[in-house]
Amino acid sequence: MTHSDHNHHHAHGASCCSGKNARPATEAVIRDPVCGMAVDPAAGKPAAEHGGRTFHFCSERCRTKFQAEPDKYLTATDPVCGMNVDRASARHFVRHEGQGFYFCSAGCKDEFEAEPAKYLAGRPAPQPMPKGTQYTCPMHPEIIRDRPGSCPICGMALEPMGVPSGDAGPNPELVDFTRRFRVSAVLSLPLLIIAMAPMLGVSFESFVDGRTKTWAELALASPVVLWAAFPFFHRGWESLLNRSPNMWTLISLGVGAAYLFSLVATLFPDVFPHQFRGHDGSVPVYFEAAAVIVALVFLGQVLELRARERTGSAIGALLDLAPKTARLIGADGTEKDVPLDSVKTGDRLRIRPGDAVPVDGIVHEGRSAIDESMITGEPLPIEKSEGDSLTGGTLNKNGSLIMRAEKVGAETTLSRIVEMVAKAQRSRAPIQGLADRVSFYFVPAVVLVAIIAFIVWSLFGPEPSLAYAIVSAVSVLIIACPCALGLATPMSIMTATGRGAHAGVLIKEAAALERFASVDTLIVDKTGTLTEGRPRLTDVVAAEGIAENELLALAATLEKGSEHPLAEAIVEGAAERGAKLAGAEDFEAITGKGVAGTVSGRKVALGNAAMMADLGVDTAPVSASAEALQAEGKTAMFVAVGGKLAGLVAVADPLKAT
Repeated sequence: MTHSDHNHHHAHGASCCSGKNARPATEAVIRDPVCGMAVDPAAGKPAAEHGGRTFHFCSERCRTKFQAEPDKYLTATDPVCGMNVDRASARHFVRHEGQGFYFCSAGCKDEFEAEPAKYLAGRPAPQPMPKGTQYTCPMHPEIIRDRPGSCPICGMALEPMGVPSGDAGPNPELVDFTRRFRVSAVLSLPLLIIAMAPMLGVSFESFVDGRTKTWAELALASPVVLWAAFPFFHRGWESLLNRSPNMWTLISLGVGAAYLFSLVATLFPDVFPHQFRGHDGSVPVYFEAAAVIVALVFLGQVLELRARERTGSAIGALLDLAPKTARLIGADGTEKDVPLDSVKTGDRLRIRPGDAVPVDGIVHEGRSAIDESMITGEPLPIEKSEGDSLTGGTLNKNGSLIMRAEKVGAETTLSRIVEMVAKAQRSRAPIQGLADRVSFYFVPAVVLVAIIAFIVWSLFGPEPSLAYAIVSAVSVLIIACPCALGLATPMSIMTATGRGAHAGVLIKEAAALERFASVDTLIVDKTGTLTEGRPRLTDVVAAEGIAENELLALAATLEKGSEHPLAEAIVEGAAERGAKLAGAEDFEAITGKGVAGTVSGRKVALGNAAMMADLGVDTAPVSASAEALQAEGKTAMFVAVGGKLAGLVAVADPLKAT
């Protein structure tokens, strides 16, 4: 859309971006253009240059995806007005059913959130589940079926097992329940106003009689109870057939009793004694109770399903860590890109600089540094050479490798992690089973109390005793309906997972969230979780006869030729401290030990104690300092000049300021 088109759009009926719905601009937002997450550039997150701009990312995975297809992530289309929106600076962003949407203004965002289906009507339909998919109950994993349905024990909807497909689309139960909730809410609100207005001192009797008001309530409540609440009645009926009373049993009994009693009172008011009827002949009804209970329970179900769908986006992020293709080396030495599914155990694969490792295996040829932070959390790449193991999904930094595949498909470490997260996503908090455990005893008790109330009122109540007995029994069933149980726990879990996601915390499963309430000590074993993820020069210890600045200049000059991440930290540290670098000659990298070369005519070596031992250099004068630095979590490297110890330099990944 051009600038003139945009003006035209706003001038003719597109009030979403102007007028009363418009909001004042807020401060600028820096957003990951791939996933849409807001990013703080000062937090040491990955960044990349493109087209003269600097883009910031929440993770290395997002940066890799951006660098592969930058044009794909530069702009997005506002689904409301059709404008192009810059993804990296969009102030208004919403994640709906696992997908991110960008908006040009708060007005467009508000319109989308009010009626998302209206603006998603033209999008592709969700893909069906793969053939052979099995379904299980989150609360009762022993229940496994070949098709969707309800759990025979608790009545919850069965969910697909295994790793969800990336193009499976939104949860069909969420789509269905959202539609039913909207209808329930729209019809229940006026129904609630009509029923509760007299309690607030507002009366409709001046312009409508009681009978007409009752018929209006019937018209509003019937679609809610007879159509929207059908899944609840279905689950309640199955719970009775399977002799496993649960929350849905109580909801079905309460809503059904309230509606049926009210229906009879509306259609046949004369069957009730005059004591029950008003001066206009109408009988008090419970239509609003039936409809509001349904709306509240649907609200709880929708909130829970949405929270779990947001958590499920983590599975898609994990799946994206593995490349879609691998470079296969044939028996004749030719190379070609093949789909990842076709890779077999024993195949030789080439991994070029910047590529993700496709499957688990071992290095056959070559040497490189591999970023394994996905698995270990450690920010520093690990040197890999012939015979070392490789994990699928990790990132090759600089060198070229040939690997031999050992674990492919579902056997890879990444696939097992994804399966674990998918399984955890289907879990529910143990407290969510409390409603069903209580219901197992509560339902028979409620029915028994209702029967006792009916018998007692029919035998000892005033005339007409039968009418009083029916009203008493129905009242017990309505009051016992556990709408709070269907709303409170999903609401609390949605709030906790939503706030956690906003703070960058992924709740692996609902049971972990519940147990976290009793945690008093947090132990973190992955340094990359608490550190900046970028090593820095921290200490320079010079031996006798050499200045610290001279020592640092020699070390940094030598490390200029190295691609190791620690070398970059030393070079940057030298520049910050004003050390002047010269040129290095005869540079040599010794695997697993260090580097050596000639700087300004002097032989310089930098590495670990094993390298110094090979060169016959005595490290005793600074060994105490090295041990002290290592005890602080720093990497200490010895420096030798002219075959003699010159000192050491230390590098560490510092803690985040926050």
